[in-house]
Amino acid sequence: MNRELEYMFVDCARVWIPDVEEVWKSAELTKDYKNGDLSLQLMLEDGTNLEHKLDPKTKNLPYLRNPDILVGENDLTALSYLHEPAVLHNLKVRFIDSKLIYTYCGIVLVAINPYETLPIYGTDIINAYSGQNMGDMDPHIFAVAEEAYKQMARDERNQSIIVSGESGAGKTVSAKYAMRYFATVSGSASEANVEEKVLASNPIMEAIGNAKTTRNDNSSRFGKYIEIGFDNRYRIIGANMRTYLLEKSRVVFQADEERNYHIFYQLCASSHLPEFKNLKLSKANDFLYTRQGRSPIIDGVDDTKELCTTRNAFSLLGINESYQMGLFQVLAAILHLGNVEIRDRDSDSSMIPPNNDHLTKFCELVGITYEDMAQWLCHRKLKTASETYIKTLPRLQATNARDALSKHIYAKLFNWIVEHVNKALVADIKQHSFIGVLDIYGFETFEINSFEQFCINYANEKLQQQFNMHVFKLEQEEYMKEQIPWTLIDFYDNQPCINLIEAKMGILDLLDEECRMPKGSDDSWAQKLYTHLKTCSLFEKPRMSNRAFIIQHFADKVEYQCEGFLEKNKDTVNEEQIKVLKASKFDLLVELFKDEGKATSPTGQAPGTGGRTRLSVKPDKSRDSSSKEHKKTVGCQFRNSLQMLMETLNATTPHYVRCIKPNDFKQAFSFDPMRAVQQLRACGVLETIRISAAGFPSRWTYQEFFSRYRVLMKQKDVLSDKKLTCRNVLEKLVQDQDKYQFGQTKIFFRAGQVAYLEKLRADKLRAACIRIQKTIRCWLARKKYMRMRDAAITIQRFTRGYQARCLAKFIRRTLAAIVIQKYQKMYVARKRYRQKQTAALAIQTILRAYMARQKYQALLREHKAVIIQKHARGWLARRWYKRCLSSIVYLQCCFRRMRARRELKKLKIEARSVEHFKKLNKGMENKIMQLQRKIDEQTKENKCVNEKLVGLENTYTTESERLRGELGRLRGVEEDARSKGNQVSCLLEELEKLRKELSTTQQEKKIIEDWVQTYKSEMEKMVSELKDQNGLLKKEKDDLNRLIQEQSQQMTEKMARAIAAETQQLETDLNEERSRYQNLLTEHLRLEEKYDDLKEHISKPGHRRTDSTHSSNESEYTYNSEFAESEEGSRAAEDLTRGMDTSLTLKLQKRLTELEQEKQSLRNELENKEEQFQRARARDESEFKKVRGAELEYESLKRQELESENKKLKHDLAEMRKSLLGGTAASAGAPGSPAYKVLLDQLNSSCEELEVRKEEVLILRSQLVSQKEAMQHKDEKETMTEVAVHVEDISKLKDADELKQAYLGLKDTNRLLEHQLQTQRRNYDSEVESLRGELQNVKEENNRQQQLLAQNLQLPPEARIEASLQHEITRLTHENLDLMEQLEKQDRTIRKLKKQLKVYSKRIGEMGAGQAEGQTSPGQMVDEPIHPVNIPRREKDFQGMLEYKKEDELKLVKNLILELKPRGVAVNLIPGLPAYILFMCLRHADYVNDDQKVRTLLTSTINSIKKILKKRGDDFETVSFWLANTCRFLHCLKQYSGDEVFMKQNTSRQNEHCLSNFDLTEYRSVISDLAIQIYQQLIKCMENILYPMIVSGMLEHETIQGVSGAKPTGLRKRTSSIADEGMNTLDSILRQLNAFHSTMCQHGTDPELIKQVVKQQFYFIGAVTLNNLLLRKDMCSWSKGMQIRYNVSQLEEWLRDKGLMNCGAKETLEPLIQAAQLLQVKKKTDEDAEAICSMCLALTTAQIVKVLNLYTPVNEFEERVSVSFIRTIQTRLRDRYGSPQLLMDTKIIYPITFPFNPSSLALETVQIPSSLNLAFLTRV
Repeated sequence: MNRELEYMFVDCARVWIPDVEEVWKSAELTKDYKNGDLSLQLMLEDGTNLEHKLDPKTKNLPYLRNPDILVGENDLTALSYLHEPAVLHNLKVRFIDSKLIYTYCGIVLVAINPYETLPIYGTDIINAYSGQNMGDMDPHIFAVAEEAYKQMARDERNQSIIVSGESGAGKTVSAKYAMRYFATVSGSASEANVEEKVLASNPIMEAIGNAKTTRNDNSSRFGKYIEIGFDNRYRIIGANMRTYLLEKSRVVFQADEERNYHIFYQLCASSHLPEFKNLKLSKANDFLYTRQGRSPIIDGVDDTKELCTTRNAFSLLGINESYQMGLFQVLAAILHLGNVEIRDRDSDSSMIPPNNDHLTKFCELVGITYEDMAQWLCHRKLKTASETYIKTLPRLQATNARDALSKHIYAKLFNWIVEHVNKALVADIKQHSFIGVLDIYGFETFEINSFEQFCINYANEKLQQQFNMHVFKLEQEEYMKEQIPWTLIDFYDNQPCINLIEAKMGILDLLDEECRMPKGSDDSWAQKLYTHLKTCSLFEKPRMSNRAFIIQHFADKVEYQCEGFLEKNKDTVNEEQIKVLKASKFDLLVELFKDEGKATSPTGQAPGTGGRTRLSVKPDKSRDSSSKEHKKTVGCQFRNSLQMLMETLNATTPHYVRCIKPNDFKQAFSFDPMRAVQQLRACGVLETIRISAAGFPSRWTYQEFFSRYRVLMKQKDVLSDKKLTCRNVLEKLVQDQDKYQFGQTKIFFRAGQVAYLEKLRADKLRAACIRIQKTIRCWLARKKYMRMRDAAITIQRFTRGYQARCLAKFIRRTLAAIVIQKYQKMYVARKRYRQKQTAALAIQTILRAYMARQKYQALLREHKAVIIQKHARGWLARRWYKRCLSSIVYLQCCFRRMRARRELKKLKIEARSVEHFKKLNKGMENKIMQLQRKIDEQTKENKCVNEKLVGLENTYTTESERLRGELGRLRGVEEDARSKGNQVSCLLEELEKLRKELSTTQQEKKIIEDWVQTYKSEMEKMVSELKDQNGLLKKEKDDLNRLIQEQSQQMTEKMARAIAAETQQLETDLNEERSRYQNLLTEHLRLEEKYDDLKEHISKPGHRRTDSTHSSNESEYTYNSEFAESEEGSRAAEDLTRGMDTSLTLKLQKRLTELEQEKQSLRNELENKEEQFQRARARDESEFKKVRGAELEYESLKRQELESENKKLKHDLAEMRKSLLGGTAASAGAPGSPAYKVLLDQLNSSCEELEVRKEEVLILRSQLVSQKEAMQHKDEKETMTEVAVHVEDISKLKDADELKQAYLGLKDTNRLLEHQLQTQRRNYDSEVESLRGELQNVKEENNRQQQLLAQNLQLPPEARIEASLQHEITRLTHENLDLMEQLEKQDRTIRKLKKQLKVYSKRIGEMGAGQAEGQTSPGQMVDEPIHPVNIPRREKDFQGMLEYKKEDELKLVKNLILELKPRGVAVNLIPGLPAYILFMCLRHADYVNDDQKVRTLLTSTINSIKKILKKRGDDFETVSFWLANTCRFLHCLKQYSGDEVFMKQNTSRQNEHCLSNFDLTEYRSVISDLAIQIYQQLIKCMENILYPMIVSGMLEHETIQGVSGAKPTGLRKRTSSIADEGMNTLDSILRQLNAFHSTMCQHGTDPELIKQVVKQQFYFIGAVTLNNLLLRKDMCSWSKGMQIRYNVSQLEEWLRDKGLMNCGAKETLEPLIQAAQLLQVKKKTDEDAEAICSMCLALTTAQIVKVLNLYTPVNEFEERVSVSFIRTIQTRLRDRYGSPQLLMDTKIIYPITFPFNPSSLALETVQIPSSLNLAFLTRV
């Protein structure tokens, strides 16, 4: 490091120190460096402290790090410190952090292979880079290609793009994208297809020239230079390819993990196909030439599919199928030849076993004899001066000869394919210039380096020399241009290395000399090298080898092994083998070995001769190729071809692309610093840096320096001359005059000076920030103190007031408490006294009542006890008497029985004994006597007794009669007593039973009372529950009503969203159809113009156009007329010009016809769409009735009595689904759409909830009914049956009243409960009915809303409000519809009759009534008989018509259209005057019923407008003028067409001016198409005017001065192709927009059309600005975001001033606004990421990530976006649906519509100015 920057090594300065793994490591000084210190105290980024010792000899300090704001720059030359670590770190930051693979390094574009497909190569990117300055956009291969294309057109000098790099670095892909860019911007991709053919050659060249190596799976093993030719208009006309140094040795040998050329593996993988059966191939492992690398398969590559791609490419380039099979046959023969086994016969000879299968197959495939080839594979013919003899070959030499033949055949095949590819790409016209793309191998070094690496590195030495000289030359030109003193810069010159290789007695010369020696060998050649080149400093001999040598190349030392050099250089093939192949029967093989000039084309066409000078790379074969001494070696051929290449490159302006391979493992966005540094050193990037750093690497324009370092200047230093200001300030800031130089336009700085100035700027800004912070903090602290002081005073005031109020309140409360206590105590005492008095009286009353009741109860008890005792004692006495009587009788009976038994026993004893008889007889006489005496006495007594008896008998009779009567009475009494006794016993039993029943009844009564109480409580509970339920039902009803309203609102919102979505979809579809149709019109117009140009080009003098254009037999369509004219004109041209390309003409004619048919079909389709759209409205009304009815019935199912409604709901729902499913073709809400799914899910969930609610209501209803039935049943059972049984018996008792009262009370209670239940039921039924009525009302209301929503479903947004209002009007005025219809019918009848009267009156006035009836035109209505009408004659009045003669039609068109100056008409006359004049002329032609005149007038008008637009299509004023007039003419055709829809706003006078005879509907569509074409022309014209202003005005210009300063810029900013003169500003854009708007307003353009134009303008401005922002890293900063937002606000203000805020233009700027906001928001935390994701809805994921990757701080106070934050954003946006496209499409033109805008101008008042020269027109 130069010690001139010692003052920069201070504390906290950052430096780079060497590192083994990372090459360079960053560190920070922890101590200032002082002169003489031997070490530096450093701290690494991981916090490790390190002492870095300086070299004691050189004492060079380490490299300084650039400021952070310079890291990640687009151009490495913009870095203040230019050295290897700075370059490496800048590339790493851009590649890893920002995902940017391209970086400028001066004139070199460094491209790092990302190993990942990136979306940065699309057509939109190409369009964005097209026409841009190279320094204005981010680095890209397209920028290099654009620079080459622009310099070719500007400087008239051929260009070259040199793409180099290691294998796998992406050279081929870069070259491919460069060619694609040329084909796209030159506009030839759709015609010549050269780019397509060149790209089609890639699969072929990759198949035959690419192979897998250890470093790359698709490594190009040859170099190629493609020249893309251009004509004088810089369009691609052809291409040519040159190849260099094919690696032929790979055909016969491959190292481990490598493969042969892809084509061999493709053939082996496709060997199973039928067409390849005759090749007799098998797996790749079966052949020697394809199995040596032991890696026949590449991961992710299908060789079979690759072969299909190769064959398709062959076919595209014109190589037919037979030639393809011939090529494959030769390749298969090479594989079989490699498998031919050669064995030793002896030490000096070899042999091939007889009938070798592979040799047989080889001979069959190439059409030669087996014996000849077997002979010459093992033998060789030697010629001497006198004789020729055949020599046998050892096995090793024979094998080498076989391999040499294989390589030779493959090389011939490769050259043949390249030759025929060139023939397919050859140009047919003269080439004006070309751009060459060189895709060549980079510097290579392997462990074993052979002849191929030697040639490759030799080529890179030559290219590096050319590169160094070009860089040196550019530096010198820059210094001389700026008049800076030029000092010689010491740079590495590799001419000595080149001389070592190619000079006389150099390596190649000695190699060729050794090849000419008879017994030359690699060893002898090595010894010659050691002898002759030992004095060269760049040549070394390895210490441990005598068969190798070392060359010091510009990139590194490389050791080459001498083995194989001579053999590869000779590239000898046995001539006898070649002769055998030439004698083949296989035509293609014979053709391979012929001279190239005699080879035939596989397409059968002779090669075309263009103006190209071809540089052949093949050796001169004019001499005898069989002469060994004249045959050139491979090295000589390569040197010559390389020399020719260098001559070509030196004759062109070179552009360099260096491809870097970031790692050896093909990992996406993985950076290996060691590998990157090796390649940077090898490709010359660091050499460019070193050359730049040796002088003044940092260069600023005076304006850039002033803007950036304005903060370092004082106000007095700022002068009007910025150049002088910069000079004065810089002299003060940098004292050493050698550190900078002042040029004419720039200031040149030495390395490190920009970093020093940035440090001064950062210190100044830091000091300013500190001062601002100090002031603001002081202000904030004082403000806080004052706020706290005021708050404290306020708190004190309120506190003291609060305390005073509290004291006063306390005093008042104390006094009030005393008063309250007085009255309270008095009240308590009085209350206590009254309570005691009342209690005493109550106690006395209760006690006295109690004592009276007790006394009464005692008396009652005594009375009842006496009665009970009386009856009890009587009953007891009687019972005792009966018991005693019965006992006495029983005792008497028992005693008498006992005595009788005793007497009987005695008698029985006596009778059995004599004494008894004696005794019996002894006393018998006495007894008899006694008995006689007794008898006598008894007789006497009997007489007395008889007498007494007679008396007694009489007495007795009377007494007995009396007694008998008494007895009867007593018996009756007894019977009565007995019955009474029985009755008493029954009554007693009954009484006992009644007592038991009474107790039972009392118990039951108690139970009943308990039950009644329980039931009453239950019923009360039930009533309360029912009340609660009723309340809940009411609440539920309210909730349901609220839910209905909410769901209705939600459904309304959902339906609104669905309607919006469907409407948006319909709008999108309609816009797509319109866009497609309008694009077809654009394409049609382009083809028309091209066809006209072609006719003009091929037409000769004297040729006249036929009159067929004006023939009346042609179609009424304008375009058909033009097509007929074009076809007849083309036929005439074909007859007159034979040199024309007839195929192209026919192709254009066919294309025109197809486009016309497609246009007509699209027009019909559009009409069908509109009709279908109208029909869908009526159909959707009924469908939406069903949908809304279903929703409301869903709500009504919340009630109990709606089962039938439920069935109807399900039926309606099924019909709705069926209708939705059945109407997918026409209706907008198709199944599967979001709106349909949302509606269906809502209905399904509603149905489920409905079923649940219904079940709950039914259960509640069943419970109520069951409770009512149970209660009634219980009442009837218990009260009506059980109680009624005992009423009769209980009423007979004295205490039955209590039971009766209990029963009646129970009955009353039940009746009350039943009444309450009935009342509740009636209330419930009334509520249900009221709810049902409310639901019905809601249903009807929602049905009406549903109908409204159904009508709005298919309408566009602008018609929704109108439809809603129309619905309300229809609802409010439904009764008047019939009258309105009748009125309309009457109006139509009146208009019809008026039209008929008008026609007949005209005919009567001209020819009479009879002729008028005979000559009625087809447009008149004569169906109804017309009676004679008296027409009143009016005064002379104009009818708004202009009459002209047929011969004046051309004059009318010429004066009114072709020669009319829009400016005068727009300023001085009414807007749309030409349109009114043309329509008035058309009205007269219609009035006279002249169809030929109508047709020719319309045709001439349309053709003339097209002609004037073609002539002056770039003039905005002209295009705007005719757009306004075309639209006005179209509106007039509609307004006066007679259609009712267009006559609503007409006056009665205007209705009289309607066309009467012709229907011009078809012509209206043609004129509408013409208006669309004019509109698109207007948009293109405006875009061409605005495009140069947008980038500079919206992005580059600092509208807010001082917000952002320009950062240091590199070399690319200074070498732009277009000088930066007169930068446009935002004011320029606004002025241009004002000009556009005022011009259109002056021309009378419709306001709606102006809105669409402004919307398109703003979209273009926003899209171009955003695209440039996404492609320019220097624009992605915080300050630029502020500038953009300010600029957008100015555009919005312009819209507001013009009243165009509602035109949709503001919405088109939304992506740009969000991108500007994204630049300004915080980008650190997850919350910031969430805010960004929710904010940037108009940006795609790719755009958001791109802006974050490109975000670049302009000042040190800004921070970069971390990689983790960007990954967080990507994760959050992973599920967002959006286009993956990065850039917005600037070519999009919104579909245009022409809303009908009738004119209030009366045609009869139109005056024709004399300035129009239309005096031949007569007003009618």
